[in-house]
Amino acid sequence: MADTVTITDNRTGKQVECPILTGVYGAPVIDTKTLYKELEVFTFDPGFTTTAACKSAITYLDGEKGILLHRGYSIEELAKNSSYLEVCYLLLYGELPTEDQFDTFRGHLNKRNMVHEHLERFYTGYLYDAHPMSMLIGVTGALSSYYHEAMDIHDPLDRELTAIRVIAKMPILAAHCYKHSVGHPFVYSRDDLGYVENFLNMMFSVPMREYTPNPTAVKALNLMLILHADHEQNASTSTVRLAGSAEANPFACIAAGIVTLWGSAHGGANEAVLKMLAEIGTADNIPKFIARAKDKNDNFKLMGFGHRVYKNHDPRATIIRQVCHDLLEEIDTVDQPTFEIAMALEEIALKDEYFIGRKLYPNVDFYSGIILKALGIPTSMYTVMFALARSVGWIAQWLEMMEDSDFKIGRPRQLYVGKERRDYVSIDKRK
Repeated sequence: MADTVTITDNRTGKQVECPILTGVYGAPVIDTKTLYKELEVFTFDPGFTTTAACKSAITYLDGEKGILLHRGYSIEELAKNSSYLEVCYLLLYGELPTEDQFDTFRGHLNKRNMVHEHLERFYTGYLYDAHPMSMLIGVTGALSSYYHEAMDIHDPLDRELTAIRVIAKMPILAAHCYKHSVGHPFVYSRDDLGYVENFLNMMFSVPMREYTPNPTAVKALNLMLILHADHEQNASTSTVRLAGSAEANPFACIAAGIVTLWGSAHGGANEAVLKMLAEIGTADNIPKFIARAKDKNDNFKLMGFGHRVYKNHDPRATIIRQVCHDLLEEIDTVDQPTFEIAMALEEIALKDEYFIGRKLYPNVDFYSGIILKALGIPTSMYTVMFALARSVGWIAQWLEMMEDSDFKIGRPRQLYVGKERRDYVSIDKRK
């Protein structure tokens, strides 16, 4: 009985024994599947913040200790030693690849790193000033119209091929969103470039001059993609799983994840950081805005500080900070004042007892926003970059769900608080 919890309905005295499930790490979980059958009650958990909706072997995070693991490997080790594509392989297959496995994986990606010309014309239906995320949602969902010959979601080989296509095509779709917004011709993918180099080339190459990516820029973007690859059961990942549980087209599931990511409470934090820095204006104004952040009666918030999950420190921020500083030192930018404000704000916050005591440390969004700006990526593209990085996490989670023996369609319950049953009154008798 030690591995159970007894729940007693004090109204009736009826009881139910619920098993306690224990994972490799993390808090034990009470299995409440029999709760309604035995007691005719459900649990009430708005936001599902204390509910485990699935089992997963992909990502583990401990917000109290600042731990993030992918398939058992710490994010620190992966960031130091791996490429983004290596992390993609790890998330999909559960192990780091051998050289031969990695070469084969890259070959599969290169074979599928084009999109149909008809899909490219899809972009012409958008106004030039359409938000890139709206375009990305549309074109990703449109992929559901293709590849019917390999879209049996019950076939493991078709599922794997779909995952390969997602990873191969997302950089193309993302880069095309940018090119359409600035009126530049689309640039085709190149097999002779690495994954990150190829993306930057599709973003910034133009017909009249050759583009050569800065090695520090490549390193910074590769690191940023790794740090955003997966983050357990967040809102967008849960959305992908929920859509997938209905056996929806996997590209439509990824589009649903992008929709959720676009929400200002989820994927827009790094964009909010840059807007905040623009509002501050100059380094001389920082003390005034610090004072506003401390004022309980002022609704101003310092964006990019603290984290909902990580209570002590964000391990991703620790990793990306040095690369951010290296990039700013190396890249000559015309928008130097923005970076001066960011670095001055970082220095003040790390020394101020108000922020130290409340553990309001700079998070990964603070640095990633600065990095993206230093790379010349416009603010409107920041969430697109997040989606590009997270697409492998979404499709890995989808694959895992489809292979789960406990897989079933998502069906949350509710606490009904509406009207009691009442009789219909004809329109001529209503008051």
